[in-house]
Amino acid sequence: MGTQLADAGEGRVVVVTGAAQGLGRAYVRRFAHDGHRIVAVDVNAGALALTAGEVEALGAPCMPLVVDISDASAVEEAAAAIDKRFGRCDVLVNNAAIFSTIKMRPFEQIPLDEWNHVMNVNITGTFLMTRALVPLMRRHRWGRIINVSSAAYVMGRPNYLHYTTSKAAILGMTRSMARELGADGITVNALLPGATDTEVPRETVTPRQKQQQIAMRCIPREEGPSDLEGVVSFLASDDSAFVTGQSLVVDGGYCFL
Repeated sequence: MGTQLADAGEGRVVVVTGAAQGLGRAYVRRFAHDGHRIVAVDVNAGALALTAGEVEALGAPCMPLVVDISDASAVEEAAAAIDKRFGRCDVLVNNAAIFSTIKMRPFEQIPLDEWNHVMNVNITGTFLMTRALVPLMRRHRWGRIINVSSAAYVMGRPNYLHYTTSKAAILGMTRSMARELGADGITVNALLPGATDTEVPRETVTPRQKQQQIAMRCIPREEGPSDLEGVVSFLASDDSAFVTGQSLVVDGGYCFL
């Protein structure tokens, strides 16, 4: 059984990848509001600095780390830096992924280098970050790992084969990790957001397509970051202590898993 953290008054140490924009940025702001210490990870140094500034303005400590999560050496260096500053990692949100820059195309037209890049970031990056930070969780026998998949995988969305394939792999990874880490007091769950409106432009989604998606939801409205922040906060909390290996779709009832 996981134990309460001795330094809960200082807030847990929460690592979020892909933290410079979009949902990752929203997650770190929510964790800052929740009173936690933030490690914001992204490859975009300029945008990451802005996010870190926002977090610190909320009164939360924030350690920005510019990291290519598909680079094993860079990830290990980041883990060492987190250990040196905080001595622990309590929550890891594996949010970083290649998606918004992908052009929709039939699968046979996907260039091999693009396929490999998506797999290296979306799958291997999640594996590397988790492998590097689990020892810090095991040290205190408490941890929460939230792997971000996508409802696009559930619906079998066409013309994004590399993306949907990578997000399907995240579910298998989540379930196997949950089996391996449960005895260490570490839970592992997958979050599957639907199409969510953020400040990140999505050139491949037309207004007509967006309205079609909204019409198919049980709750027929746009999905925003606030629809996901509370779910992530729950999965990172003591309230979810007996929830692991699960896949939670949050898309307003568009897909059922």
